Amino acid sequence: MHPAVAVGLVFGGCCSNVVFLELLVRQFPGCGNIVTFFQFLFIAVEGFIFEVNFGRKKPAIPLRYYFIMVAMFFTVSVVNNYALNLNIAMPLHMIFRSGSLIASMALGIIILKKRYSILKYTSIALVSLGIFTCTFMSAKQVASDSGLNEEDGFQAFLWWLLGIAALTFALLMSARMGIFQETLYKQFGKHSKEALFYNHALPLPGFLLLAPDIYHHAVLFSQSEPFQVPVLGLTMPIMWFYLFMNVITQYVCIRGVFILTTECTSLTVTLVVTLRKFISLIFSILYFHNPFTVWHWLGTSFVFVGTLMYTEVWNSLGPGLARWREMPKKE
Repeated sequence: MHPAVAVGLVFGGCCSNVVFLELLVRQFPGCGNIVTFFQFLFIAVEGFIFEVNFGRKKPAIPLRYYFIMVAMFFTVSVVNNYALNLNIAMPLHMIFRSGSLIASMALGIIILKKRYSILKYTSIALVSLGIFTCTFMSAKQVASDSGLNEEDGFQAFLWWLLGIAALTFALLMSARMGIFQETLYKQFGKHSKEALFYNHALPLPGFLLLAPDIYHHAVLFSQSEPFQVPVLGLTMPIMWFYLFMNVITQYVCIRGVFILTTECTSLTVTLVVTLRKFISLIFSILYFHNPFTVWHWLGTSFVFVGTLMYTEVWNSLGPGLARWREMPKKE
């Protein structure tokens, strides 16, 4: 498949996925569990049919390693979604998750004993400063919410602090999972589609612990206003339509990233994903009128400039631009 198609899948799938997720959590902030469950279920069913051939294909990586990876993956997904129920706005949620470079570098130094260049340390400092700026300004907004009295405002601020703690935990756990996955791929080879299936299929029994919450939100979704699906002409509760579109776009997003990793360098993948996050953030702010001050914009610019510095995209673009300049120009 042409890389341009993969880029289109990433931008189209991931950006629209964020839109449908925000439509869901704005109506029911605590619906993260039902969203995560149906995302996992859809990808697991698709992988069971097309990847493991109805269970007849044996895994290339031993299952015991997948169980460890799945425990981390399941925890990260649930905690990230639950943070949206703790006074965490969607823009802050996206910015905070962009700090994965910080967590990856910190754990890389501690666990893998890696050392990095001054440029990479500088980029991480920028990302850290950007996240701190956005987090601090969001904290001030939560604390000074004019719709709450002093006692309720303090309680909302405590819930927000818990949300920040949850996002921090998920960030570190995700980085640890990335290191664990990297060591597995070095030992057994890259099997991304297989890992995608097992990461989504094995955690499904864990959702039994969340069954009451999932059922509660399923009832709430069924009671939402009816919506006529374009083209098909079917009528269904609008929240179920949002959930269906969220699941489909999540699958398109993940598949696009997978195709991109097979067709392009890791640098290109990182750049595309970073730009996708930026566009999702801008759309969320403009379309949903999320509060975003000049300080938020400054912090966001630090995060994305630091991310691009980390990928050393400028060094890779330099030779390409030089070759373009040296090409003979048509008269």
